[in-house]
Amino acid sequence: MEVKQISTLVNSAITDSLGGAEIALAEDLSNVVDVGASLENLVKTTTNLYEKFTGALVNQIGKVIIVNRVYSGNAPSVLMDGWLYGSIMEKIGSELPTVTKNDSWDLKDGQSYDPHVYHTSKAYAKFFNKMTTFEIDKSILDRQIRQSFQSASQLNSFISMLFNEVDKALTIATDDLIYLTIGNMIAVTVQSKKPQVAVNLLDLYNKSNSATLKAADAYHTPEFIRFAAYYMSLYPKKMSALTKMYNLGGKQKFTPTDMLKVVTLNEFQRAAEVFLQSDVYHDQYTALLKGDVVPYWQAPGDNFDFADASTVKVTPIKDDGTTGEAFEQSGIIAVMFDRDALGVANFDRRVTTAYNPKGEFTNYFYKQDARYFNDFNEQFVVFYIADASEAV
Repeated sequence: MEVKQISTLVNSAITDSLGGAEIALAEDLSNVVDVGASLENLVKTTTNLYEKFTGALVNQIGKVIIVNRVYSGNAPSVLMDGWLYGSIMEKIGSELPTVTKNDSWDLKDGQSYDPHVYHTSKAYAKFFNKMTTFEIDKSILDRQIRQSFQSASQLNSFISMLFNEVDKALTIATDDLIYLTIGNMIAVTVQSKKPQVAVNLLDLYNKSNSATLKAADAYHTPEFIRFAAYYMSLYPKKMSALTKMYNLGGKQKFTPTDMLKVVTLNEFQRAAEVFLQSDVYHDQYTALLKGDVVPYWQAPGDNFDFADASTVKVTPIKDDGTTGEAFEQSGIIAVMFDRDALGVANFDRRVTTAYNPKGEFTNYFYKQDARYFNDFNEQFVVFYIADASEAV
């Protein structure tokens, strides 16, 4: 073990901490803080691997810390029921019947009123028949790594950590696929340029207030956040009314409030809490709608900056199954959608194993299948902040 004498540094630190004078010097902490070393670097300084009494006894590992944390993910929960047999997911909808004249209040003598006329019902169906799949393979040795641990408990903790890393990888992969599923819906909705579903809050704010606020300043401007919170709060009630307005398929739809999903970008959510609600007593009147909060829509960039976290950059697939134009838009702060508008159906994660008796190891094959879908006949609204010249 490397042992450092630090009495001089301790006395200097105590003098500084008592105050009354300028800090003496920028302390060199290389003698205090151990930042760890790889095995390769550790053995390069072989004198530090022996005790200082005889110089012949090798230092032993006294404590083993297994870093094993469960990762629950950040993506919104959009998992749906699955099924064991069959392939196609069919969604059936219908149209409102037409209102006709009630003849019972306008009867005429001698006229026939035929009760046997057939009135058809208008229905439509969409079929979803695409599945995604991938797997992660992991090999676990049977005997070969026992020599590196001091007990069965330590070995089991190590193997548990390896399996947990697989779980984390699967969770991150699922999160990213959910983000992309939402991102496709965002892209097609914004590219539609339908103002009822692609809502540029900054443009609405500037027009209603004769203002010239820029996107870079909007998300931490209290007046704008107040306007955004108000405008967004109108939509749950609007979307609960039967209308064709809030979907791209032109279908008659409504979304009860208990079936409405709200997802807000963390950067904007926190801005509303800090810059807006801290100024008012009754914060329930200015609070954003409750729902899921995401750290980003697609990727955090270099530093989780608003410009990166609020960006969706994809080449979407449109409602007719064709590939759309490349899409890139920053400033996306929230989405609201019917729970049937998008989701993950028939999610199936499983693991199979195979033992290799010659090599004495076991292979684990983690497989994951799922169906990520968008239905543009259901209600979906995007709220974003963009300068007029930067809007898609």
